[in-house]
Amino acid sequence: MALEANLAVADYVVIVIHFLVVLALGIWSAWRSNRSTTSGYFLAGRDMAWWLVGLSLYVSNIGSGSFIGLGGTAAVSGYAVVSYEFHGLFSLLILGFIFTPIYISSGVTTVPEYLQVRFGGQRLRLFLAIVSIIFIVLTNLSAEMYAGTVIIQQTLGWNLYLAIVLILVMTAVYTVAGGLTAVIYTDALQSMIMVIGGIILFIIAIIEVGGFEGLRLAYMTAIPESTQLNPNTTCGIPSETAWHIFRPADDGDLPWPGVVFGIFLLSIHYFCTNQVLVQRSLSAKNLTHTKAGAILAAYLKVLPMILMIYPGMISRALFPNEVACQNATACVEVCENPNGCSNIAYPLLVLELMPTGLKGMMLAAMLAALMSSLTSIFNSLSTLFTIDIWAKIRPFSTELELLVVGRLCTLVLAAVSVLWLPLIEAFGSGELFVYIQSMTSYLSPPIFAIYSAGIFWTRTNEQGAFWGLVFGEVTGLTRMVLDYIYSGPACGSPDTRPPMIKNFHYLHFAIFLYFATVLCVVVVSLLTKPIPPSKLVRLTYWTRYSKVPRVPMSLEEKEKEEKQQILKKEKELRDYNKRESNPSVVRRAWNLVCGITDAPPEAQLTAEEEEERMMRLTSLDEPPFWSRVVLVNLFICMGFGAVVVALFA
Repeated sequence: MALEANLAVADYVVIVIHFLVVLALGIWSAWRSNRSTTSGYFLAGRDMAWWLVGLSLYVSNIGSGSFIGLGGTAAVSGYAVVSYEFHGLFSLLILGFIFTPIYISSGVTTVPEYLQVRFGGQRLRLFLAIVSIIFIVLTNLSAEMYAGTVIIQQTLGWNLYLAIVLILVMTAVYTVAGGLTAVIYTDALQSMIMVIGGIILFIIAIIEVGGFEGLRLAYMTAIPESTQLNPNTTCGIPSETAWHIFRPADDGDLPWPGVVFGIFLLSIHYFCTNQVLVQRSLSAKNLTHTKAGAILAAYLKVLPMILMIYPGMISRALFPNEVACQNATACVEVCENPNGCSNIAYPLLVLELMPTGLKGMMLAAMLAALMSSLTSIFNSLSTLFTIDIWAKIRPFSTELELLVVGRLCTLVLAAVSVLWLPLIEAFGSGELFVYIQSMTSYLSPPIFAIYSAGIFWTRTNEQGAFWGLVFGEVTGLTRMVLDYIYSGPACGSPDTRPPMIKNFHYLHFAIFLYFATVLCVVVVSLLTKPIPPSKLVRLTYWTRYSKVPRVPMSLEEKEKEEKQQILKKEKELRDYNKRESNPSVVRRAWNLVCGITDAPPEAQLTAEEEEERMMRLTSLDEPPFWSRVVLVNLFICMGFGAVVVALFA
C-alpha cells in the first residue's frame, strides 16, 4: 500500500521540469563529447576538471540507496551508521593520493586491467572482471533500483515493474548515448539539486521536532503501539547506544571492532578498487585535478549527517508506528514488507513535512540521486564488460564493435539486475543499507586484499593473487548463501541459526575474510617464483615515479598484442572500405545517436609515437605550485575529518 502522497499539480510540474532539464543536459553533453572512441566514451577523453571529478565522485557514491538506506538504518538504530561516511572521507583521500597515481603510472583504463599489467596473464583479470560485474549488479545496481522503486511506489503508488521501466528508460537514454562525459555533467547538476533539497528538508524537519534536544527526547520515546501493548518485549524500543558511534563489541547492529576495522576495509575497497569510483578519478585532466577532486568529494562526505542520518531519526520520532513497526501484519499494511518498514522513513518525511512545490523538488532530488548513481553504474559496467571481457574474447574487435557492445551491455545488465530485486526485499531485517553492507562484506575483502598485496608487497605474484582471490570469493559466497538459508528471526522470536551465522557479525566476517585472503596470497606467493623487479616498474607504490623502462611481463604476450593491434587496424580499414560511401538512413541515425563518426580509422602509430603516447598517458608530473596547494589542502581535510569523527564518537 503506497503512502498518501497528496501531490499537487505544482509538485508534478517541478518533477517534470527537473527531468526535462536533466535529459537536455545529458543529451547536450553527449552531443559535444568525444563519443566515437573508447577513451572518449569510457573515460570522457581524460579531460575533466577537478570540480567536475569531485562532484561526480560524491554524487556517484550518494544515491537514492543512501537516502533510503542510511535514513532507514538511522531510524532503526541511531546515527552510528554515519561511520560509513566518515570512513569514506579518508578513503577518498587515499584514492586520490595513493591508488590513482598507481593506476595512472601503469597506464590502465579499468581496475581489473591493472591486475593483468601487474601480474601478467589473462585469468586473474578475467576472473576479477566477472566478480566485479556480479558484485556491482548485486549491490550497487540492484540496491539503487530497489531504492528507486520504493520512492516511486510509496509516493506515486505505481506498480513495481512500471517504476523500474521508467527508471531504466530515463537513465539509459543519455548513458548509452553519451558515455562518461554525459554522466559527469549530469552528476554535477544532480549533486546541486540533491544537496539543496536535502538541506531544506532537514531545516523543516528539525524545526518540526523541536531542535536537537527535541529530537533526542522524541527519538528515545518513539515506540510503536505494538510494543506498547506488549510490555514483555524490547522490540522497537530505542537504545541509548543510538547516540554513539562506538558501541559494545557484541552489539547486534554496529559493534566497535567492525566500525573501526571492518567498515574501513569495505570503504577503502569501495573507493579505491571499485570501477565506478576509480573511473571518475581516471577521467581527470592530470594528477593534480585527480587529487583536488578527491579532496572536494571528501569534504562533502560530512553532508549525509544532515541530509540523511538526522532526517531518518526524525522520521522515526514523528512516525513510530509506520517506520518502527514490529508486527509483520502491521508492516505489510504499511509498506508491503513483513521484515520492516524502515526503508520508507525518508519518503514518509518528505510527503508529510514538505510544502507544495518543495515536495516535488525533494522527490526530484531523490530521483536525481537515483539517476546519478545508475548512470555511473551503467557506464562502469559497460566498461568492465567491454574492455576486460569482450575485448579478450574477441581480440580483433574494432573500435566500432567495442562501442556498440558497450552500449548494449548497459541495457542487458540493467535487465538482469531486475531479477534480483525480490531477494533484496526478502533479505534479513528489511533494511536496505544492511543488505548492501552485508553483500559487500562477503564479496569485497578478497578483492581489496589482492590489490593491497600487489601494490604494497612486490613479492606478490600471479599465482598468489589468483588463488587468494579464488579462496576469498568462495569463502565469502559460502557465507552469503548461508545467510539466505538461515535468515534472521523476527524481533522477539528465538534465534535458531548456527553460531557461525548468529554470533559472527558481517563486519567482523569482513575483517576475517580480508586477513585470511592476504594469508593465502602470501603463502602461495612465497611457494612460487617471484616476479623480477624490472617488470614491476611503475606498477607498485614504491616504483610509481620511476623513469626506468619497464620490461614486459611476457615478451611473447607483448608481441602477440602488438600483432593483434596491427591486424585490428587492418580489419578496421577493410570494414570501412566495404561500407557504402552513402550509408542508409538507418545507419546515419544510429551513428548520430551513438556519436559514431564513419571516418577512416586512424593510422597505426610508430613505435616512437606509441612510446610518446604512453609517456604522456602515464605521466605523474604536476605543476609545482598547484601540487603544494593540493598537499596543504590534504592535511587540512584530514584534520577536518578527525575533528568531525571526534565530535560524534
